[in-house]
Amino acid sequence: MFDGLKDKLSSFRKDTAEDLEEKAERADEEDTDADASADAETDAASPATDESSPASAESTPDSGPGSAGPDVGAGAVETDRSDAPSDAADESGRQPDERSAPAEGDEESTANTPAAASAVTDRSDADESESEPEEEESAASRFQRAKAFATGRIIIEEEDLEEPLWNLEMALLESDVELSVAEEMLATIREKMLGEARAQVDTTEELVTNALHDALLDVISVGQFDFEERLAQAEKPVTVVFTGVNGVGKTTSIAKFTRWLDARGYSSVMANGDTYRAGANEQIREHADRLDGKLISHEQGGDPAAVLYDAVEYAEAHDVDVVLGDTAGRLHTSNDLMAQLEKIDRVVDPDLTLFVDEAVAGQDAVQRAKKFDEAAAIDGAVLTKADADSSGGAAISIAYVTGKPVLFLGTGQGYDDLRRFDPEALVDELVGGE
Repeated sequence: MFDGLKDKLSSFRKDTAEDLEEKAERADEEDTDADASADAETDAASPATDESSPASAESTPDSGPGSAGPDVGAGAVETDRSDAPSDAADESGRQPDERSAPAEGDEESTANTPAAASAVTDRSDADESESEPEEEESAASRFQRAKAFATGRIIIEEEDLEEPLWNLEMALLESDVELSVAEEMLATIREKMLGEARAQVDTTEELVTNALHDALLDVISVGQFDFEERLAQAEKPVTVVFTGVNGVGKTTSIAKFTRWLDARGYSSVMANGDTYRAGANEQIREHADRLDGKLISHEQGGDPAAVLYDAVEYAEAHDVDVVLGDTAGRLHTSNDLMAQLEKIDRVVDPDLTLFVDEAVAGQDAVQRAKKFDEAAAIDGAVLTKADADSSGGAAISIAYVTGKPVLFLGTGQGYDDLRRFDPEALVDELVGGE
């Protein structure tokens, strides 16, 4: 069941995970190259530092009895040297004012003074600070990425999801998933994955699988309720009307429900509201006979609302738990037949109205469900031929589009081939295994 969709979802999971793992490997290689480059720069700077050390040592006077002591240092030596030329100048007869004026060529020596060196350093720092804002953002990004991979984590970015999500959208549309449903799923996956990080112990495929699981569950579990619990709590008799187009399996589904109810201890009566189709009475009567069930019907061409009303009266008089009402297979484009459905809704006021269609009908089933819901609000859907459906588009789309849940799946021609629709179990089946 839904094998084609399962294969497409599996391909999305694996392809996306592989792409993200390749990204991780590339970033890891870049990080390794960056570390190697940094080490090389450090090694290149080390000899320069070693060469400057002896010079510094020579400029520092040895401590000892004849030294000026640690408080004098190199500064004292420079002072002595400067004093000698001053004395010589005095002996030559030059005046103090003349000695204070800088000699020719002093400008060059001034550039080598500590103050000049400090000015050059300040200008260099200013030049470097101008380039810092331009590199700050990219540096932060590189740091985040390097940190992520250093700690064994993978950060997912928008560009990583663009192609995989496009491929997934095409796969969903090919599986007859309604467009708005596909877009909602993509938005959920993007929200849950974008910017996410997971430790390597949680594989990337697990991250993708979890996002896909949640996206699917969000759309197919809309409006979901426990049918059996609703049945148990409702006042008896409970009237259930089945609607849908011709030939989708409404009458057979009613027969299956008769068996399903009987297995759970509920009595039921069938009502043939399909009064216009030739052979309709004979078809439903054959099911009733096989199941040893009770059937209420009128002559062909009678009022469908009257038939269902009589069935409710019978159930009340005989303590029957559930009335199962069949209706004509009216097309959603036929205004007269849709008006009759509205009349049944007014006269009988059913407790539950179930829309029946084929799972293989895909988006056609979705659009029909919308029309029937507008004519007489449906409470849920039954999808027949689910065992023959490879795409799963209707099963995924109907609940989200109509706001009403899929409640049962028909999985074969036998009376026992009626499966309760379990969103969690279905999603696990679609994305949880091979």
